Amino acid sequence: MTELDQPAAAIPPVHAPDRDSSPVAREMDGHVAVLTMQHAPHNFLGTALFDALLDGIHWATEHRARAVLLRSSLRNFCAGADVTLFDSAGRGETPDLPVLELLRAFDALPIPIVAAVHGVCLGGGLELAMACDLIVASESAKIGNIEASLGLNPLMGGIQRITQRAGAARAKEMALLGRRYDARTLERWNIINRVVADEQLAAVTSALAHELANGPTVAHASTKAIVSHAVSHGVAETDEAMQELQKEIWKSEDLKIGLASLAAEGPGAARFGGR
Repeated sequence: MTELDQPAAAIPPVHAPDRDSSPVAREMDGHVAVLTMQHAPHNFLGTALFDALLDGIHWATEHRARAVLLRSSLRNFCAGADVTLFDSAGRGETPDLPVLELLRAFDALPIPIVAAVHGVCLGGGLELAMACDLIVASESAKIGNIEASLGLNPLMGGIQRITQRAGAARAKEMALLGRRYDARTLERWNIINRVVADEQLAAVTSALAHELANGPTVAHASTKAIVSHAVSHGVAETDEAMQELQKEIWKSEDLKIGLASLAAEGPGAARFGGR
């Protein structure tokens, strides 16, 4: 029995309304765009799933979502790449996938993306989760970069993102050894944000996505932009760019709502409209 065939932990079933029509089901839950991967058997990353994820991000924008929840309705979050992609190795070529387009789309999306990780999350699956803004994992999740076992290293930005989050030593350890880790370890290393009991994953990630969607959407977009700028250019250059990256906040209705609420009711009572 392989790791992928192990009995699933007690993850609550996820409703996916259009299971037969797309590798990624899409539905609006209030202001949250819920993208549910359902690419049987294990959400292997290939052209079909890449295209569906990109379509899902565009769809969330078109539907004026204020947050995205990325999850899986299958046994595992994502067990890595479709191995048929590696047929290109016989020609000495890189697989033809829109990796950079996907990473840029996730980063440039001006709303937060929450990944709900359960089961196996390996290779490209971990890299997909790390392209999101927040990662919540179930206690029983098994997570890692296993590409070394195939003679590869992470192909979707995993090395550099782990370097950012956990430092060079951890990035080298994970990529060179190709091991699987428990979620608590990766939470301790700052690679994932939060670990919850298996049976709480759906409720916690939904509540978190709704909390973000009900927040000051323009300010959230600015926060993402500032973090991305800091990662790319460092603190000093981001200090110089900060005022420009924050200028839309000062035009927002949400700021007016927040300031009025502060004066009338004190902090924490504002009901933002996302504009």
